[in-house]
Amino acid sequence: MNLSLEGKYAVICGSTQGIGLAIAEELALQGAHCTLMARNEASLQSVIGILDSSLRQQHNYLVADFSKPDEVKNVIELHVKDHPVHILVNNTGGPPAGPAMEVSENDFLKAMNQHLICNHILARAVIPSMKKEGNGRIINIISSSVRIPIHNLMVSNTTRAAVASWAKTLSNEVGQFNITVNSILPGFISTGRLDQLIEGNAKRRNSSRDKIIEEMITTIPLKRFGDPSEIGAIVAFLASPAASYINGVSIPVDGGKTGTI
Repeated sequence: MNLSLEGKYAVICGSTQGIGLAIAEELALQGAHCTLMARNEASLQSVIGILDSSLRQQHNYLVADFSKPDEVKNVIELHVKDHPVHILVNNTGGPPAGPAMEVSENDFLKAMNQHLICNHILARAVIPSMKKEGNGRIINIISSSVRIPIHNLMVSNTTRAAVASWAKTLSNEVGQFNITVNSILPGFISTGRLDQLIEGNAKRRNSSRDKIIEEMITTIPLKRFGDPSEIGAIVAFLASPAASYINGVSIPVDGGKTGTI
């Protein structure tokens, strides 16, 4: 099985912490040249220094705020003028939690811009390079809420579903160019985002953090939260030659929590 990413150039969004960082670390270990993309330049510089370069990879970064689609567009278009892109990982932090009656119209617009619109901007920018190179991988980090909506995440549930539909539609159009588009649906992964959701639920229900964690773990057949590295592993596989015939799918990585076949 060929899992090597030597000679491949990847753009990884939201890659200074959590799932995005784990993905960058794994792609670098498999030999990819990694371009990190996030808004905090100091954090980007710090992460560049820890990525594996034993196969003479050259890593770099792009500074862009995903709440500003025009900024993302300018940055990625400049990048692709001088750099090939074989792998794009769309990954952005989730919208704030909250029930429907506390959500404003602007909350939806902000989330759609940050996720759906920025994903589309990035894909449009890199697909010409992928066509020229004769292959490409677009991998979207979404959420298990695509299958079953998560309580108290109205904006996130809605936005994630839109991204999943966008990804499937795009996969149908670009597959003919040997470009695959797939999505990962993480469940409860041990990240800062999960900590925020736990704290929010504990406060809303006037409960303890430990109680909320216990309740969440009981819903997972593997009886534990996932580690970001486990998302990194499946992304590296989908980016590799071994996954060349996998296209247009949404794969839950959730310890079996999602209650669908």
